[in-house]
Amino acid sequence: MADIGGHAIYKIEDTNMIYIPNDSVRITHPDEARYLRIFQNVDLSSNFYFSYSYDLSHSLQYNLTVLRMPLEMLKSETTQPRQESFDIFEDEGLITQGGSGVFGISSEPYMKYVWNGELLDIIKNTVHRDWLLYIIHGFCGQSKLLIYGRPVYVTLIARRSSKFAGTRFLKRGANCEGDVANEVETEQILCDASVMSFTAGSYSSYVQVRGSVPLYWSQDISTMMPKPPITLDQADPFAHVAALHFDQMLQRFGSPIIILNLVKEREKRKHERILSEELVAAVTYLNQFLPPEHTIIYIPWDMAKYTKSKLCNVLDRLNVIAESVVKKTGFFVNRPDSYCSILRPDEKWNELGGCVIATGRLQMGVLRTNCVDCLDRTNTAQFMVGKCALAYQLYSLGLIDKPNLQFDTDAVRLFEELYEDHGDTLSLQYGGSQLVHRVKTYRKIAPWTQHSKDIMQTLSRYYSNAFSDADRQDSINLFLGVFHPSEGKPHLWELPTDFYLHHKNTMRLLPTRRSYTYWWTPEVIKHLPLPYDEVICAANLKKLIVKKFHKYEEEIDIHNEFFRPYELSSFDDTFCLAMTSSARDFMPKTVGIDPSPFTVRKPDETGKSVLGNKSNREEAVLQRKTAASAPPPPSEEAVSSSSEDDSGTDREEEGSVSQRSTPVKMTDTGDSAKVTENVVQPMKEVYGINLSDGLSEEDLSIYSRFVQLGQRRHKQDKSSQQLCSRCPDGVIKLTPISTFSQDNIYEVQPPRVDRKSTEIFQAHIQASQGIMQPLGKEDTSMYREYIRNRYL
Repeated sequence: MADIGGHAIYKIEDTNMIYIPNDSVRITHPDEARYLRIFQNVDLSSNFYFSYSYDLSHSLQYNLTVLRMPLEMLKSETTQPRQESFDIFEDEGLITQGGSGVFGISSEPYMKYVWNGELLDIIKNTVHRDWLLYIIHGFCGQSKLLIYGRPVYVTLIARRSSKFAGTRFLKRGANCEGDVANEVETEQILCDASVMSFTAGSYSSYVQVRGSVPLYWSQDISTMMPKPPITLDQADPFAHVAALHFDQMLQRFGSPIIILNLVKEREKRKHERILSEELVAAVTYLNQFLPPEHTIIYIPWDMAKYTKSKLCNVLDRLNVIAESVVKKTGFFVNRPDSYCSILRPDEKWNELGGCVIATGRLQMGVLRTNCVDCLDRTNTAQFMVGKCALAYQLYSLGLIDKPNLQFDTDAVRLFEELYEDHGDTLSLQYGGSQLVHRVKTYRKIAPWTQHSKDIMQTLSRYYSNAFSDADRQDSINLFLGVFHPSEGKPHLWELPTDFYLHHKNTMRLLPTRRSYTYWWTPEVIKHLPLPYDEVICAANLKKLIVKKFHKYEEEIDIHNEFFRPYELSSFDDTFCLAMTSSARDFMPKTVGIDPSPFTVRKPDETGKSVLGNKSNREEAVLQRKTAASAPPPPSEEAVSSSSEDDSGTDREEEGSVSQRSTPVKMTDTGDSAKVTENVVQPMKEVYGINLSDGLSEEDLSIYSRFVQLGQRRHKQDKSSQQLCSRCPDGVIKLTPISTFSQDNIYEVQPPRVDRKSTEIFQAHIQASQGIMQPLGKEDTSMYREYIRNRYL
């Protein structure tokens, strides 16, 4: 599905359950088959990902920071002086066995985003570590941005939390431990694919989070209502559950924590506004105890209200918010600023936040976006923030001259497609349907034909939420180990609600709560704005496993992992060529087009720029080619998620019938001529030449010589063959007139070096050994002239 630094990321395509007999159990339990069916309802072949060598549960910034932790500790402990002769491939101050020793480092996964942690917990202490393969649930997509032949990989990874996980209306708000519903960490990674190793390559990443409002709230779906009423289940005057949630975020991301609340603020009848009022009160209470420089930043914005207004541009306002957010948090890059950005710095670049270190930049803090469902509005807001961060990432790698990206460019179209696949996948997992409001909807360029599908989509959505969500929730509870079957207790299908499974403090004595004023972890607040998980300390070093390998061992050999020399394959089947490419899938094919992916193009210049111009079949093929593995697009009767706001005016066409599949109605000759003109393009526009034009004399002479050579070569007449055998001059002998040697993959002729070059090289070698050549007259006169002009 993706490649990050030579580490392959895979998607689970199929699973198999193997029955292991137990001698102590002779009779099968009567409820075992039913539990097995519930367990198998979790489809592991839908958006579950793993990697043998890369930790998907952590961000790229954490994984690369972890690589430096043991190195820094070893450097501080090493006291041996530097030797005169050393290996350039060894780390300074670290002695290896002849330069062949390499340290392999692995860390403990972040169990919040691991979905098979409960299954592996039983065997992790009895089997070898290689048997433990952690999987994540969410989304993974990768596309190739081709910048004048230079490949740049754009990767999007979404990690769905396994804590308080469930379906749309059955999981709202937060549980007693601070875990919120529909919590997803989205990370966009940009890397120069010319060099794929983490140590020598250029990598950049940006992380943002979505999640339900961290309060005790729910919605009653017992009555078939378009919008079930929002109910606050429990009073929390000291914001205890919100404090637990934000303490987790400070530990993982550092400060500042920025909340972008897209919930409605003005309503005739209180609905979404209930959540806004409670969230403001919770943030205000928590901020009064935090240091002023680390307070939680709260940004409220009624996105639905702006969408209804004809005078306001939603994306322009989101772009302003995105700029302010990225300037506060910064982003991660593993290389220092390029010389061109230091020499000619951009004004926006100088205002960028985060943490600047010797090896690059670190992202400090994170943006947390939420609406009611965290689906349509949240995905569009995250796209705009990601688009702004992508511009800074490209600028940091020296790929653009200004940190700014325009719509209708190949780069933004590619990025928008990744985010739409990302939004569709997350919406299907949580809400049982795809997105309705997309980026084009808020740009107000969505086709009007989408309106006709809304009634069927809304009915399908009600059916999914009312009849299938309960079964899906039972499967998730059993798979994640939230419910453990046991004798003498009610079965899973006998429970009226799973509230007590996710809120464990209701079934036991109340534990000692942390202070309502000092609501944070002391170690976390001490190291802010740095995230505590990335601080070099004894607690974090205990989570690492450092092992020394030979540099050619298979476990750490990137070449072996990427090129797979033990398999017979072709280049056409390799993943790097099969993934979506900006040059192949987005750039127009006409002659004279600027190949830059940052050039603004008209919507009709490329067929992929308007999704409504593709049939369902073409879109399905396109989705299969994409590395994003988004779910296949629905048909006319397919399910699509309902709107999160009242404005039902702007819809996105997801699969209208294309012009190719629509029969052409021939009304008159004028229409026929127009259709023919659109289908058959002139040769001049496609190939840049016209065969009807006369050829030049030079081209005619070259062509005639070519024809004569072909005729003389392929003559089969016996008399002509005898004549050629008698007359050696008649045989065609073609000799190359170029100076290039006849080299091949098996033999290379060494180049000849003239005497002067050899003398220069020998003098250079002798100079490194302290044997200097005498200066000539020209060098002496040049030096005297320099001294005279400089000092006299």
